[in-house]
Amino acid sequence: MGNSQTSPDNSVGIVEQQKVTLFDSGQPLALECGQSLGPVDVAFETYGTLNANASNVIIVCHALSGNAHAAGRHKADDKKPGWWDHYIGPGKPFDTDYFFIISSNNLGGCDGTTGPSSINPETGKPFGLKFPMITIGDIARLQKALIDHLGIKKILAVAGGSMGGMIALQWVLDYPDMVHGCAIIASTPRLTAQNIAFNAVARQAIMLDPNFNNGEYYEGTDPANGLAIARMMAHITYLSEAGLDKKFGRRMQNPELTSNDFDHDFAVESYLRYQGSSFVTKFDANTYLYITKAMDQFDPFPDPETTAKRLEKVNSRIIIMSFNTDWRFDTSRSKELVKILNWHNKTVSFEEFSSHHGHDAFLMESVNYQQSLASFLLRLYQDFTDEPITSGNGST
Repeated sequence: MGNSQTSPDNSVGIVEQQKVTLFDSGQPLALECGQSLGPVDVAFETYGTLNANASNVIIVCHALSGNAHAAGRHKADDKKPGWWDHYIGPGKPFDTDYFFIISSNNLGGCDGTTGPSSINPETGKPFGLKFPMITIGDIARLQKALIDHLGIKKILAVAGGSMGGMIALQWVLDYPDMVHGCAIIASTPRLTAQNIAFNAVARQAIMLDPNFNNGEYYEGTDPANGLAIARMMAHITYLSEAGLDKKFGRRMQNPELTSNDFDHDFAVESYLRYQGSSFVTKFDANTYLYITKAMDQFDPFPDPETTAKRLEKVNSRIIIMSFNTDWRFDTSRSKELVKILNWHNKTVSFEEFSSHHGHDAFLMESVNYQQSLASFLLRLYQDFTDEPITSGNGST
């Protein structure tokens, strides 16, 4: 099983997105809100080859605005590869010489998996805000259904950064007998009030756009301005002050602009406008509402009794990683999770890495980060498969 053709530059090469329909109206996907969905489409990609006893499977979980396309290119002339291409491929931390990687688009998404922009079978029109409220648990549950569909019984590791780290943690809690290892990167066990506030303002920017139309904009004009502003604000929180200064400083985009031009004097303003305008061409505003709300609601350890019960059966080896300039999910959030796991005698390790990239560092190349992640995954491979390691990996 596999759908990628390796290229000589340590990329997985040209890959193909796959899609499968799971559940139906007779056997729908039950959601935590009490509602259900069926049918449900799931878009996914795979990289590497499944071994004979299906013991080398790694699930990568994407962040808020990611999709199933984690590595390689769909066409040779694609400008950019998948969002975690630095980390997935031969000799990389998620080494496709050893691992079979599965990446699926999240429930509620807008890139192949059922979400608010999908057709509601009851009306024949996009769901819009009639789409049921979803949770991180629902997202993991749909991923589990995909794994079951593929006939896979055990997961070597589940890994993710940012919201993907929340999904990875959810996997460990909900399916403790399936998962051997877990990498939670630049993430948190719950959002702080500040992070909830960022999400709330982003949602308000979308909903107050004149074109939002209570989420029923699919046959008209998208709320592009509101979504762009939401993305611009979020993007600021993904970067560090040092990183912004290094990249832009106070450089003027056009020194000849008059002083009463409030559009974009500085290079950083132009950059943010570009990020916002490009984002609206590939993302759905309603999806942004639903996914950020799912992040807000995520809180697997609300009290000591619930925490003890949820962690009772967890046996996975867990590595937690953070970055020193990440102020969106700063290192204190990772240490909070480490403390919770340690207090309940779980097998957990922790590393903090230096980077000027802020929260986005988990997507960027970094020798120490790559080496630590590679070593963790190879140890799992050595301990839970019968296949030998024939070369080093992820060290550059």
